[in-house]
Amino acid sequence: MNELEEGTRLALDFGKLRAVAATGSEVVPVVLQDAASKDVLFIGYANEQALKATLDERIAVLWSTSRNELWRKGASSGDVLELVEVRVNCEQNSLLYLVNRTTGGACHTKSASGDARPTCYYRSITGEGALRHD
Repeated sequence: MNELEEGTRLALDFGKLRAVAATGSEVVPVVLQDAASKDVLFIGYANEQALKATLDERIAVLWSTSRNELWRKGASSGDVLELVEVRVNCEQNSLLYLVNRTTGGACHTKSASGDARPTCYYRSITGEGALRHD
């Protein structure tokens, strides 16, 4: 079991943005939201190349900050997110991708039954340092 992804111990990565900045990548955060249910699926990052690919291909394309490459969501999992609309915030420093899930899943992790999770937000904080699977 991957403790970070499946465990019940809280271990937030407060250094994530510092690590992204250290790579020199010019990115903005992207919130991915199901257009119908309004569920927040996950948060990623986009650079100009990823945004252009998203608009051209009409699927969610992000910039992988860990691999420093374009990431077409669903290329390996099959959980492609079809683009409905891209919105930009007031300060033009983050994006919102409204998407339709082509399968039930959006998260790269699997539920106990082996199905892709519909969102990456599948745990709740129950107390100091504890998580509960919803």
